[in-house]
Parts: sequence; structure tokens; C-alpha cells
Amino acid sequence: MSAIVTDQFRILNANNFVASVEDTNNSYYVFLGLSNPTGTESLVGFGRSSDWNTTTPAPTDSFAYLNHSGDTMMFGKKVSSANIRRLIRRVDWISGNRYEIYRDDYSAKNQSPITKSNRLYDANYYVMNSEFKVYICIDNGSSGTNLLGNVSQDEPTFTDLEPSKAGNSGDGYKWKYLFTVSPSDIIKFDSTEFITVPNAWSTTTDTQIRTVRENGNSDVNSNQIKHVYIENGGINYANGLSQEVNIVGDGSGAKARIDVVGGTITNVTVSAGGKGYSYGMVNLDTLSSNVPSNGRAKLIPIIPPARGHGDDIYTELGTDKVIIYSRFDDSTKDFPSDNIFAQVGIVKNPTKVGTSITYTDNTFSSLQAIKCNPLTSTGSPVIGEKITQVLTVDNIGKIAKGFVASYDDDTKVLKYFRDRSIYFNTTTYDHTDYAGITTSGTIFEFESSTSVVNGEESGFTGKIQTGFNGISTNPTGTKLINLGTRFVSGLSNSEINKGSGQIIYLDNRPEIVRSTRQKEDIKIILEF
Repeated sequence: MSAIVTDQFRILNANNFVASVEDTNNSYYVFLGLSNPTGTESLVGFGRSSDWNTTTPAPTDSFAYLNHSGDTMMFGKKVSSANIRRLIRRVDWISGNRYEIYRDDYSAKNQSPITKSNRLYDANYYVMNSEFKVYICIDNGSSGTNLLGNVSQDEPTFTDLEPSKAGNSGDGYKWKYLFTVSPSDIIKFDSTEFITVPNAWSTTTDTQIRTVRENGNSDVNSNQIKHVYIENGGINYANGLSQEVNIVGDGSGAKARIDVVGGTITNVTVSAGGKGYSYGMVNLDTLSSNVPSNGRAKLIPIIPPARGHGDDIYTELGTDKVIIYSRFDDSTKDFPSDNIFAQVGIVKNPTKVGTSITYTDNTFSSLQAIKCNPLTSTGSPVIGEKITQVLTVDNIGKIAKGFVASYDDDTKVLKYFRDRSIYFNTTTYDHTDYAGITTSGTIFEFESSTSVVNGEESGFTGKIQTGFNGISTNPTGTKLINLGTRFVSGLSNSEINKGSGQIIYLDNRPEIVRSTRQKEDIKIILEF
């Protein structure tokens, strides 16, 4: 048996996702990770490839791969309601273009006339003008004898509540104003491909949105139907202009004025929109006493979504996509600017380190850190290289290992992460057995001791500043620097539990080198 997943299910999923982000019980974060996607000189490792930057691999949707991405995660920024919007395709108004009218019956058997779309949401039935105002096309002069309609000559710029023509060219277009993209949304979300749609349409107190929404509610003002399409004007109808007739169907109160010239219906204007219609038919009985059976007109009342145009724009415009925005800069030490990232993702509800409580702060660092002693450290580690420390406590060949994510030469703070690649077979980069697996395959923590931390590629050596405790340092004696994470005996833990939360989105990228002179604006588009 055939079945479909409807567009409304996709829109519902997008709405549910936005609601989930806005729910204060949830914490969604955009994160950056994997600072050594091509591996090191001696190790490619799990989830990496030597040609990563030229042939970037697609992420794998497996528990193993996602867990690895959790291990290589470096830092994240919380997503707020201000940084998430629903999206629709961008259709710009351009003089001389044709645009399709809104119709509730586009399908594979009744394709839109210009784009040949099988569904409404793929048709070009709305536009955004040069002032970022968005309109629905109610009428374009099309009919059964002019299927494509006219070219549009007058740019709509008005904010009237009722459908109106845009100018005096006589191009036959009527537009219904919906909303204006806000300046802040333009700055954050502007795209050549998409238009952002305001949040909380049904509840916002924004004056302009509220007036459009309330005007669209035909349960209150009985103005649902806006247009009747003339597919066939018929013959032998009673001549006359502005002859009012009823629109019957499962709603009530709709009326239309009919112009008949030479027995053929030439124009139909909705005089009362009514309410409650899911279908309608124009009752021409008073005009059709002399019409033969093969000369009947075919007039199609176009039924808006929900209660009327503007009442529910998510359904009206088909918002099955969501954009998430995040900016990473050097404003917090959680986001070191000297590193590299090659993965972007979204994680839901990571937990605070050492607890089962959902993490709620605005930012997090998922890196561990070492405060090196400035008097006994030499050289500078290379981002992505492997660091080791021979342990002194209960040591029988025990070595702590990690990968460098960041090194601040001023504060002597080295941030690192660890993943399974450090412990895998270094020849085959997988689970293959190897000599020394008893110790080399076991995770050991770096210890606060006199044992030196070494960089395997750079030659860096650093002793841990075992007496350092706290969250700030003043290395020059002139400026107190907040380190963003608290140290105990020269060591600091991740702010979230490694592997906690659900990674719901993951994207691999050619490596991006960060610097203090740049900011990274991340825009993630999710299509449901």
C-alpha cells in the first residue's frame, strides 16, 4: 500500500525542534572539534585521514564515530531563541519576472504553471522585496486563457493588511503583506538561498506581526477567501458588472462580484471572504438561466491555509527548515584562538562534569588543561601533536597521553584532548593487538608532579606548576587574565562529562585555522 509523509509532518518537526531549543529544560550547544584531522607525524588515528583537507570524509552515523567526536570536541556555545529561526527558500522580487499565485491544490496532477511544481512549497508564490518585506502572491492576472499570468512590473512595498496592487502599471498582481525580516535577523542569518521567518508567530506581542496575524484570523473578521480563479469563463451568462453571488461550501459568509461581458465571465472579485472554508463553489444560479450544459463556467475559490492568509505563516510558507547561528571569538578563554577545528556539530544536554546535571552555562570547554611552570618550560607545542608524561605514582611503564588543542604562551596553559586513536595500534590505527598494549592501551591521567610533559614532534618540555590553584593568573604582573576554567595543583578538568549529551548534528570540514584577528560565524541549516 502506498503512503506519504506529508509536508505538515515536516513543518511539525521543525516547530517541535524550535520549541525544544526554547525549552528551558534543554541545553543545545554548537561545538567545534577535531584539531588534528590529518593526524600526527606518527599517527593518523581513528576518524582521521591523511588527505582530510583535499578529500574530506563524510561523518559516519554510528555510536562509535559519535563517541569519538565527543572525545575530540573542544568547546561549545549555547543556542538561544535569539539564534534560531525557521527558513523558507529565498524568492526575490525582480521586475519582469512571473510569480505564481497561492493555490491550495498544486499536485502532481495539477502542477504549478511556471515552476511545474508538484506541491505548493516548491512554487514561487511568495517574494521578498528590496526592503526585506515578504508577500504572498494572491493574483497575477492568470486564468484558463492566460495560464502563466503576467510579468510583474510594480514592486510591492506597502504594509497594508488587505491584498493590494503594488503600482499603476496594470500588471494584474495583488500581493498580501506578511512580515518584514528584522535588521538583527539580516545581520545574523542573511543568505542568498533562504529567508528567515520570525519566531513565536502565534504568541508574539510585536505590533506589526500581531496585526497581520489578527487580520488573518477569519474566525474573528470573516475575511478568509481572497481570490477566485477563472479557469473557464463559460458562455451565455447574464451580462452585467459587479453582480454579487454567494460562495457555497463547508464555510459561510463568502460572496463574490461577477463581471459578465458578451455572456462570458471576465472578472471575479471577492466582496466578502467568509470563514470556515476548506472548499468552496461559486453559486451562479442567478446568472445561468440561459447557459447550455456544455457552456458552464469553472470558477475556483482559492482556500487559504488555516483560518486565513497571515494567521499561521509556518503552514502558509512551509517552514520545514531551521537555521542555527553561533559566533566564536576570543572573548572567552573557553574559545582559544590559536587552534584548528575540522568538525562542527550540535550537542543536546551535555552534563556538568562529575554530575548527572544538565550543563546550562552559556559556553563550555570540553578540554582538559595543564598550567605549565614558566620557569621550567621550553619551546612551544604544535597544535594537534601528541604529548606524554611518564607517571611517577605507581609507575610500571605508565604514560599519560593526549593531543594538543591549544597553547597560550603568555599564560603557559596547555589544553588537550584524548581519544581512542592514542591507544589503538599505531601501525594499523585500529583494534589490532600490539606489544605493550597492557600499558599503552590504558588511559592514565596526567599527574601533578615534577614529571615533565613532552611534545613528541615539537620537542616542547614543560613541568606542571603544581602550586597553581584558581581560575586566573597574572603572568606579567600588570594584567589579571581569567583562564575560563579552574585549576587544582596545576591541572584542570573539562567542564562537561566527556561523551555526555546527544550529538544530533555533525559536519566534517577541511581544517580551519583560528586566529585572534578573526571570528567564526557558524550557520547550520537543518531540513526536516
